[in-house]
Amino acid sequence: MIVYLTLTIVTLTIAYRIVSKDMQAEIRGGGQYNYIYRGVSRRQVRNGIGLFSLFVLLTGISAIRLNVGNDYSNYVEFMHRTYSNAIVPTEPGFNYLTKLIYTLSGFENYVAVFAVFAAATVFFFLAAIYRQTEDFFLSFMMFMLLGYYFQSISTVRYYLAMGVALYSIRFCLNRDWPRFIILILCGALFHKSLLVVLVLYPLAAMKWKRWMQGVLAILCFSCIFLKDIYLKIALRLYPSYEGTEYLSGGTSAISIIRCVAVLAFAAFVLGKDIIREKKMSFYFYANLGALLMYVFCSFLPTISRIAYYFTVTQILYVPALLQRLLTEEDYKRYKAGRVMQVVTIMCCVLYFAKYMRGAAGDGVRILPYETFFFHELPATLSERGFG
Repeated sequence: MIVYLTLTIVTLTIAYRIVSKDMQAEIRGGGQYNYIYRGVSRRQVRNGIGLFSLFVLLTGISAIRLNVGNDYSNYVEFMHRTYSNAIVPTEPGFNYLTKLIYTLSGFENYVAVFAVFAAATVFFFLAAIYRQTEDFFLSFMMFMLLGYYFQSISTVRYYLAMGVALYSIRFCLNRDWPRFIILILCGALFHKSLLVVLVLYPLAAMKWKRWMQGVLAILCFSCIFLKDIYLKIALRLYPSYEGTEYLSGGTSAISIIRCVAVLAFAAFVLGKDIIREKKMSFYFYANLGALLMYVFCSFLPTISRIAYYFTVTQILYVPALLQRLLTEEDYKRYKAGRVMQVVTIMCCVLYFAKYMRGAAGDGVRILPYETFFFHELPATLSERGFG
């Protein structure tokens, strides 16, 4: 626990001094004019040092771990089998990366594989936050305190895919479809669930007309009466879920509360202009889509994993909403922004405390923290003769 608490405090202290790329442009332009600066400013140097420090710290803690994370031993077993040319359920990107690292190392160097995944995951999240947020510190704080970083230790491939998804949003908003599609397809080589983003993000970026909203409403309510049919379709797409505990479905009360709170906050801040700006419209529809999934599609296997591709936008959406209040000339609105800023921080801290209380439990298991410097990995299934 002390390792994670120290890491969180140190990284948040560093992040407090970093100004996002989006805000730098606004500062230089004074919000009205384009300002061309050739060279490197002190702010850019400070940001570069800060980002590099965050990358090293976050990657380092994740890279040197041993048997930490819910799927760590399973991944080691998958790596061993794929190196032995056995059939494994993991994607081609994961398999070929494992073979490459094992071949270059000359032995089954699973620690190096986890280190590469850690570096890639941290890179995409940091790059996405720095390039797209309006308040780097607040977005990074949500990234840490809402458990995104710590879950990447537990669920390796999926959180790499989520980092790629978050990074791809700017390409989607700019309608840079070649880069968007290529990036998602490359990410899907490590977790195929990322492919849903090819549909979900363009839908969130659309300008929804009333007839489209009507069709969506009918589709949502049809889930109440036709869930058996939809479940059969889902099983044809993902036959590996048949006969597993995933068929029980399920939803997340906390995630529903978060979506409702964020949407209500957006309505308070933006009012009738809630979908006027392209970026804010995307975030709104993403969170609305996640809420509809949690409420109407809870019977589908791992629906939460699909919805997470939408809810991860909250670490960009909430800071953007707060910035709208904090830049208001109306003192009451500005004061409300300060209050909501404090409330947001308090909610994140409470969530972090709750998350850490269950960090040693099944499904997370990031505690106790161990490293390969002082510990050894327990025998895998293959080593015990069950592989």
